[in-house]
Amino acid sequence: MNPKAEFDIIVYGATGFTGRLVAEYLAQTYGVDGEAKWAMAGRSADKLAAVRDEIGAPANTPLIVADAGDGASVKAMVSRTKAVLTTVGPYQLYGSDLVAACAAAGTDYLDLSGEPTWMHAMIGAHEAAAKASGARIVFSCGFDSIPFELGVLFTQGLAKAKFGHPVPRVKGRVRNMRGGLSGGTAASGKATLAAMQKDPSLMGVMMNPFALTPGFQGPAQPTGTQKAVDPDLGLEVGPFMMAVINTKNVHRSNLLQGHTYGTDFVYDEMSVVAPGSSTEFTDLGGAGGPQPGEGPSKDERENGFYDLVFIGVDADGSQVRGAVYGDKDPGYGSTSKIIAESAICLVKDCPEVPGGIWVPGAAMGQRLIDRLHTRAGLTFTEEVV
Repeated sequence: MNPKAEFDIIVYGATGFTGRLVAEYLAQTYGVDGEAKWAMAGRSADKLAAVRDEIGAPANTPLIVADAGDGASVKAMVSRTKAVLTTVGPYQLYGSDLVAACAAAGTDYLDLSGEPTWMHAMIGAHEAAAKASGARIVFSCGFDSIPFELGVLFTQGLAKAKFGHPVPRVKGRVRNMRGGLSGGTAASGKATLAAMQKDPSLMGVMMNPFALTPGFQGPAQPTGTQKAVDPDLGLEVGPFMMAVINTKNVHRSNLLQGHTYGTDFVYDEMSVVAPGSSTEFTDLGGAGGPQPGEGPSKDERENGFYDLVFIGVDADGSQVRGAVYGDKDPGYGSTSKIIAESAICLVKDCPEVPGGIWVPGAAMGQRLIDRLHTRAGLTFTEEVV
């Protein structure tokens, strides 16, 4: 963490759709000099000022001009803050220099990345520098993958309380969800597909559940690619688009926690299939799909939600179940609150966490669960089996 910083958090990308929501949430919840001192950053001072006024942020909200294409401006921004919260994606196109700058400067970094091939590359390139400088680089601080990573952590806590030990098997199931795919997520998917076409070796990274656990390869994992009836739910389940990133982050979380779930841990994610529905996202940012900077109306965000269940199964078949519920649409309303609170939690609640490349639950654990429950509209509950 940068000890000489004038800000706790800089929201980079504040004029984009999601960045604007993050800034609006911080303004409404904390003012500009509340629990965290924060600033807005983007490419255009005029656009930043317009967004500041439109979202009702205080007139004295600091505005910082920085452009991913201008390395000097990025380094200057990084030097002024304890943490950079970035919504400027796809991260494989616009995030690499920012990660490098934060890792070198000792500045914390948080993003919304669901791009496992890029994250794999960043771990290899910058983890040593982050450990040396004290920078906490935290990927995937939105719907992918916080409700899932923390859902597993919470459920394993239930298992330890009930059985005295973690369970070797957890199943993540999306029971219900209302909310669309974001333009940023669609663009990230397109960028990842393009990268794999250019470098076919990246397919191996994408398909490996342990791609984010360098030096560790665990047991075979369910693929989650075929529809089937889940015997524990008594419902048909099918592929869940976010599983390809969430499962990797759960395994990295286990690694970073010293394999507290065990080295034989098995985890998969699937989505309950409603009659006549499809669980596939077939349009990744095509002509009919959302474009970067686009998103749902306020009513659509407010009326969205998600309901997740995590079924922990012990070696003898005994179970515990944890549920995670989010009160806004996953891609925007909930994600913007989650990453904002993650940044404040990291800077304010977790000063002892050392430098390195983290996932949120492994770094912040119960402190983040508590903050999301209190502030961000997430609930974590035990369900009777």
